[in-house]
Amino acid sequence: MKRVIQTLAAVAATGAVVAVSVVAIGLYNVSAREGHMWGVTWLMHTTFKQSVKLRAPGPDEVPDDLGSPDRVKLGALHFKNACAFCHALPGQPQGAAAQAMEPTPPHVSSITGWTPGEMFWIVNEGVKMTGMPHWPAKDRDDEVWSVVAYLNALPDGAGQVALAGEGRGRASCAQCHGEGGESGNSHIPRLDLLTPGQIAEALRQYRSGQRQSGIMQEAAMALSDNEIATLAQTFGSSKGPRRQSEPAPEATTPGALLAQRGTGDVPACTVCHGPGRQADAPIAPLLTGQSRDYLTGQLRLWRNGNRGGGERARLMRKAAQDLSDADMSALADYFAGLPAE
Repeated sequence: MKRVIQTLAAVAATGAVVAVSVVAIGLYNVSAREGHMWGVTWLMHTTFKQSVKLRAPGPDEVPDDLGSPDRVKLGALHFKNACAFCHALPGQPQGAAAQAMEPTPPHVSSITGWTPGEMFWIVNEGVKMTGMPHWPAKDRDDEVWSVVAYLNALPDGAGQVALAGEGRGRASCAQCHGEGGESGNSHIPRLDLLTPGQIAEALRQYRSGQRQSGIMQEAAMALSDNEIATLAQTFGSSKGPRRQSEPAPEATTPGALLAQRGTGDVPACTVCHGPGRQADAPIAPLLTGQSRDYLTGQLRLWRNGNRGGGERARLMRKAAQDLSDADMSALADYFAGLPAE
């Protein structure tokens, strides 16, 4: 037994010497030209796969609308602007820089074999020592699922439809928000319903990180104040902060009643957001005509405390904190069903 202990101690000491030599002296070659030593690639890739499988959300957490064309298109447009540098686009080769990385990022067409939950975890969390970053905004699962929707749609070609058009950065604004600001995508807000001031404020908040969005932070980070002002005037409403004295249309749906009466200490939504808001109402964004999915998503962010914003952000957090999922769906149905003012 004594000899066994001595042998184990000697092996441990030898291992410690080797480890110190590798770290302190620099024996391990970290050059990307050389690749990893034999066995290291297998070890790291197996660890990666098993780590993802252990932590990925299950099928019950996958959104019901993962295959919706609007969600796929939003994910495709972001992938094109932020991810294609490494992973390329379908039918296109990877750039020389991406091919020289160690490990080489997979081409988008070869990202297969993962469940939607596993792809969500990879996109959201990133992967150490691969160059794959985590999602830039915390608690924006809705955005991450859109990228997953695009990747999930690629094998059958459904994701190709979303990649029409060219342009990056400022030139790509209309690809998502549409010419004139009318997006036509249920997950993307209509900018033509907002004032230039509201758009400019939002872009500054995205640029600073005060308002979290992995998609919009990517678009706004490089914008100057002058460029923000120009974009705001281009896409915003030229009619100014529209207010009206006419009462809201009569309606008895759950969403209409909730919007027009409010709940508890929270005033009616229509007081600030229309329709029928009075002349002395705060200059808040009009909600009539915005899409159902976008409104539901924003209300959920407010309720969960994940939506930053301007000086009145705390008011919206308080207004949404007691809303149930059914309440949010009802409100979104009501406002989305009204004609844009």
